[in-house]
Amino acid sequence: MESDLWICCCELHFGLRGVRLEHSVASSEDEEWYVNGSKHLNLSLVYGNGCNNRTMERLKSRAQPVRRLWLCWLRPLSKHKHDDHCFLETIANVVTSLPFIFVGLQAPRKKTVSKFYADSLIGVGAASSLYHASRGKARQLLRRGDYTMIATSALCLSRALLQSENWKGFFACSAALVPFQPFLVTILHTGLTEATFARRVQTQPLLKPAHNLHTISSLAGATLFLADGLYPQTPYLHAAWHLVAAVSVLTYNKLLE
Repeated sequence: MESDLWICCCELHFGLRGVRLEHSVASSEDEEWYVNGSKHLNLSLVYGNGCNNRTMERLKSRAQPVRRLWLCWLRPLSKHKHDDHCFLETIANVVTSLPFIFVGLQAPRKKTVSKFYADSLIGVGAASSLYHASRGKARQLLRRGDYTMIATSALCLSRALLQSENWKGFFACSAALVPFQPFLVTILHTGLTEATFARRVQTQPLLKPAHNLHTISSLAGATLFLADGLYPQTPYLHAAWHLVAAVSVLTYNKLLE
């Protein structure tokens, strides 16, 4: 009982810090864990000299889902992000990035902030297509560009919906964070947009069908996004996420009309 509790504490402590659950092949007896590429500690320091292979395997198997979630969701710019499995999947990912461009072309452009949002959606589709078509050293750079464009689009949309002077400082800080923390900016401003959408539905019943479609597609998109990270060997999950996400983003256009 005590050993199980100790294992749970260890996997929580190290799993939430992005520990790479890999061991050194140089030594089978002296297992080593690494954090950010550097040797962090010896397992004997965690478990004592009585550590055995069975205990290690139990720890790694329990913490593996946490690690996968960390790499695919909490650290989306990680270099461990898997590549497309084959040429056909690359084609599928490039083609399913194009709907974001079409949504951007159809987005309302009545105001300057709306124009910025529409153009940012076109940028999202272009950045995603370039990333999936890339290979080699350029791929990691284009991955960052992909997430930066998504964050920029989320920021532009919330700015188009919340034009009060009280939000100016917040949007300025968010814009400064985009190059460094794009995923955080995306989460914050998507949350603002979702709250605004739900509030508008209460006063504008005509938005309800669009909101219902948005809710369904958003839940499906979140499920596919997590599944893509937790089960990276499953092909075409990412392409499916592109399509569902494009439907979800399309419903935002109703808010700007």
